[in-house]
Amino acid sequence: MKYYKVGVFEEIYLYYSIFDRNEAYFTLQSNMKEGNTKVGSVKINPEEIPVKMLSLDPFSSWLGIEILEAEKGRVKLAMRIRKEMLNSMNKAHGGISYSLADTAFGFAANTHGKYAVSIETSINHIEALNEGDYLIAESVIEKVGNKLGFNIVEIKRGDDLVALFKGVVYRTSKEWTEE
Repeated sequence: MKYYKVGVFEEIYLYYSIFDRNEAYFTLQSNMKEGNTKVGSVKINPEEIPVKMLSLDPFSSWLGIEILEAEKGRVKLAMRIRKEMLNSMNKAHGGISYSLADTAFGFAANTHGKYAVSIETSINHIEALNEGDYLIAESVIEKVGNKLGFNIVEIKRGDDLVALFKGVVYRTSKEWTEE
């Protein structure tokens, strides 16, 4: 049997062999280093990536963030402001709404299947937040390229926009897998 090298992607080699004219078989071989995706790894579905990320994120769990919706390129999260999140003026610390937005931003950016990390973010706080407020953050990817992604996150209290977050991510070559 003769093998024909047909492609290389980040040290993964794809070979095919022909047993007869009608059948071709593919074989993967890898020279990958420890810590990278291994041959046989199963890619994770886009809507499952935020669930996995939240399970690995103790800070977002402490915030009480819950995932309401997730799909490729869009995530909707929610949380309630608690007493320990208030500042000296008895309003929610600005870092709380920022953290909710940043989490929504990160989750949405990663739904494309590649590890994505923020390289620039900003937020506009439009309304002060109070203990007991229930916030919903929706992150939508405005533009995604091979290496960069641009997101907008709206944070609302009911129908009122209370903060607007903008972010840029760098998309790595590492893929999200079930491992």
